[in-house]
Amino acid sequence: MATWNERYSKREHINDQPHPLITKFVSNLRAGSALDVACGLGRHALWLAERGWQVTAVDSSPVAIQILEEQCRERGLSLNLVNADLERREFVIEREVYDLIIVCNYLQRDLFSSIKAGTCVGGIVIATISMIDNDPNVKPMNPAYLLNPGELRAEFTGWELIHSFEGKLPDTDRRATADIVVRKM
Repeated sequence: MATWNERYSKREHINDQPHPLITKFVSNLRAGSALDVACGLGRHALWLAERGWQVTAVDSSPVAIQILEEQCRERGLSLNLVNADLERREFVIEREVYDLIIVCNYLQRDLFSSIKAGTCVGGIVIATISMIDNDPNVKPMNPAYLLNPGELRAEFTGWELIHSFEGKLPDTDRRATADIVVRKM
């Protein structure tokens, strides 16, 4: 199995379009400070920066960060790009710094407390993460990287629930996901 650096070097996993969940719920927000957790090639970070957000984008792949840096130069954008392994705690999410935190297709359960602490009061967390899916047509994945039903929503008990969805979108063969948009009260 190829490493993320190899995949990014081959330009695999390139998707320039932000996730519809992000565009739907961020479009009406006033720009502020944002954190894109495990940003990969930075589709969300770039989209946010183009709309006036002050973005910190973190990923463990130096190749992804290098490609994102090139994209920033080409587009005339300024982002705080951080090459850091979140599992090794090479990046610390500071308390109450971010108006928006995005987690897309990344699960590190012990990071939820830092994400919650790093969100300003009134700030938003948007997450879309793969779930356990017994569909024989989806590619097998390590269950350690898959959410259980209800798990994501339970992480944000006490927050204002703006949107929550678990399952598969109609007419798709992709793995089931858990999506959430919550505001810190």
